[in-house]
Parts: sequence; C-alpha cells; structure tokens
Amino acid sequence: MTRVESKNLFDFKLTGQIDEELEAMNSQFEEMMEESPETKQTLDRMQELQEKNDPDSNEEYIKLFRGVSEPFVQWLNGNEALKFGDEKTVTTSIKVPTSHCGEHDVHVEVYTPKELENETRRGAYIYAHGGGAVSFSAADVRPGVQCQAVHMNMVAFNVDYRLAPETKCPDNIKDYYEVVKYVSKNADSLGIDPAKIVLSGESGGGYIVLGTMVMLAENDEGDLVKLAMPVVPMVDDYCFSDPLAMTVEERFSHAEQRKIYQYMIAADFEQQRTSPYLFPGKASEELLAKFPPTIIIGAEFDGFITENTRFSSRIRRAGRLLEFVILPGCTHISFYIPGTQGNKTFVEVIKTIAKEYVHC
Repeated sequence: MTRVESKNLFDFKLTGQIDEELEAMNSQFEEMMEESPETKQTLDRMQELQEKNDPDSNEEYIKLFRGVSEPFVQWLNGNEALKFGDEKTVTTSIKVPTSHCGEHDVHVEVYTPKELENETRRGAYIYAHGGGAVSFSAADVRPGVQCQAVHMNMVAFNVDYRLAPETKCPDNIKDYYEVVKYVSKNADSLGIDPAKIVLSGESGGGYIVLGTMVMLAENDEGDLVKLAMPVVPMVDDYCFSDPLAMTVEERFSHAEQRKIYQYMIAADFEQQRTSPYLFPGKASEELLAKFPPTIIIGAEFDGFITENTRFSSRIRRAGRLLEFVILPGCTHISFYIPGTQGNKTFVEVIKTIAKEYVHC
C-alpha cells in the first residue's frame, strides 16, 4: 500500500492540567464514595481480587466489575444533551451470522440520520463499545453513538460483540470483523457506499477495532476500510511493566488491566502473549504497512496514553497514520460527558475528520 498523506489538522496545546470541571466531578465522586460505604467496600473487594486467579475469584471480580460500571452508564445516558441523537436518527437492527465460535448471530443496532434516510450511498460508521471488552453492550452506548452518527453524517452500526471472559480472544474480535465484512459485502442492499466505511470504538472497543485491523491486514483486506479511528484504545502489555515509570493514571489502572488481559480476555495468556490479537501493539511492521488509513484519538490524562503514543509512532513510520490526536485536559472517556470542554473538542474533532477524510 502507498503511504497515506496527513493533513495535520490537529495540534492542541497540552497544559499538563486536568480540566477544572473534571477535577470538580472527581471531588463529587469522592464525596459520593464517603456517603456510600457499600460502593467503597465493592471497590476495595475488587482490588483484593485483582491479585487472585481462581475460577471463583475471577467470577466474583467480573460480576463486581460489570455492576460497578452500571451507575456511570445510567448517569451518562440520562443527560438531556444526548437526546437529540435519538430524535434525529431512525433506529433499526440487523443480525450477522457467524460460525467461528459456534453458530451465533451478532446483533447490530443501526442508527440512520433522518437526513440520510432516502440516500443510497451513505457512509458507514461501524462502532465497538468500550468496557474493557468484558463489560457494557451496544444498548449501553446507544445515545452517544446516535449522536456521533449525526455529527459525522453517517449510518452507525453499533456492534454487540460477545464479551470476555465468556468469549475469549480472538473470537470477540472476529464478531466485529465479520460485521465489517458483512457491511462491505452487502453495501448496496444496506444503502452504504463501500468506499466510505469507517471503523471506530473506544477503550476496549478500540482494542476490538485494532484487532480487526490486524485481521484485515493479515487477509490483505485493509482496502475495504476508508478509515480506522480507535479512540483511547487498549493496545499492548505496557500494564505489565514497572508502575514506577507510568503516569498517575496508568499506575492507577495497571493491576486491573493485568487482570482483564490475563484471566478474562486471553484464552491462554502465555501462549498468546506475543499475539497481535491479544496485544495489537505487537503487530509486525509488515502488518502495519497493510493497515487501513488510521487516526488514533487519545486523551492527555488517559490510562493508555503511552501505548497510544508509541503505537501511533509505529503506524506513522509504516505510512498508515493520518493523525494522532491528543485531547487536552481529558481523562479516560471524560470527553463523552456532554457540556464539558473535552466533549466540545471531541465533537469538533470527529466532525472535522468526517469532513476532511471521509466525505471529501
């Protein structure tokens, strides 16, 4: 593949300070913790379980992990500012048949901006939700993805891929990969322009996207995708390095991330440790050169900032990086909170990306 050409659209000034509004939210969270001994007890128990590895403790851990995440999703989705996405889109669904891990139909929610209902050559925005690849669902991120569909003026395909630990690597990645292939193959009947297929997802969903990019590269299918845009993605095994060399945010989450990779996502951690499906950041230079054109969106105070930065450097050297965007003052997925400066910046970034790299 030929080298892509960056338009160098983003050069945000990084100040080394978390946005004041996020600091205030963190203070409110700490106050809520003090008022809710049960929540604090749950988090303390999760910290204990991070150091254990047996079926019972792993089952307890994932149950607590999923449970403690639910209040944030409910709080975020209750924001009035997200309602316009539902108002301005039509929601349908499709099922994509797969056979790589038993006979299974992958459920995909489809959000079509009402302005595009009568068009037949629309861009496709294929999304993988976050949650460490072990939590959340397509329905959990529906309001946000509906809004992104409107902002980017594309039909969004929100993929409900199977989660770990019930479904192990690489079968969770294959769920998403099969949806990408299905949308490409059935573009005409779906009213999609096959030359405008975009992949995206945040955090654990970003990992799913990166794993799919590896799979596409291995099969010489990178040209099926106009743009891949993983957002604050999980990339590699940096969490297994010395915490003393990490940023504050990386150090805070590294034990949890080790647990997720070793005992949740991996089918056999030691056997898969060098696999670019478990750790996409270990993809070879030959594979990187076959990646779709890529934009990585990171956050200044994200727990994966080091991984995102060095992987972006490798993709750039391979000639496949269009942009590496760092959202200033933001923490992990804080830029999804409506009304914050980080969210305003993120929305403008994806609008610009759609205009300059997709609809051009």
